[in-house]
Amino acid sequence: MKLFISDLHLQEDRPALTEAFLRFLDERAVHARQLYLLGDLFEYWAGDDDLDTPFHRRIVTALRGLAERGVELFWIAGNRDFLVGAAFAQAVGLTLLPETWVIEDHGRRIVLVHGDAQCTDDVNYMTFRAQVRQPAWQQQFLAMPLAQRKQIIAGLRDNSRKDQAAKSHDIMDVTPQAIAAVFNETGSTVMIHGHTHRPALHAVDGKLRYVLPDWEPERTPPRGGWIAIGSDGVITRHALDGAALA
Repeated sequence: MKLFISDLHLQEDRPALTEAFLRFLDERAVHARQLYLLGDLFEYWAGDDDLDTPFHRRIVTALRGLAERGVELFWIAGNRDFLVGAAFAQAVGLTLLPETWVIEDHGRRIVLVHGDAQCTDDVNYMTFRAQVRQPAWQQQFLAMPLAQRKQIIAGLRDNSRKDQAAKSHDIMDVTPQAIAAVFNETGSTVMIHGHTHRPALHAVDGKLRYVLPDWEPERTPPRGGWIAIGSDGVITRHALDGAALA
């Protein structure tokens, strides 16, 4: 069985979210052969030199324990944690994947992305994304003291919240053209992604696009969940309590 999650936005001041994630690892992911983390596992990641904070160490230890029990872990960066690097991967025991990755399952090509690169109508974000994904920018940013990086990230998060409040929901969603391009370029018939916080199953032109949920277990009713591909190849969507969704 393969499991897929994204957009947890783990952070120390949301203990219910942390507990929900750890419970998922202990009760669900431990039974999988592979777990794919498709971006924004963390609310932000300032660099691998932040590994040893107590909160981050708790998450790393839990993931490492899962890997040591034989579950293969794979990581695609999100828009909040794209600075995760080799030190984090080594500490956890996971494999870092490029931003577009194709897996083969039961004769199907399934493409995995975070989803932010396909929100092409959000021109301001796409410009920002192009800048911060450049190796030279990342090298310069990571050379700054950790405390300074965290201050900059806090400012970027504040600006992002203000920008999102002024944007239409459609602008912050993926565009049909960008999705079609990913399907065409990869020769895939199934896509799994997150980022938009709009969990759904879309069927277009004979292709299936599964959108992962963000996690908010504090809400009533709780929000969150995952996608599974069983040993029989059947793809299912699951709510936070494990219930299968249509």
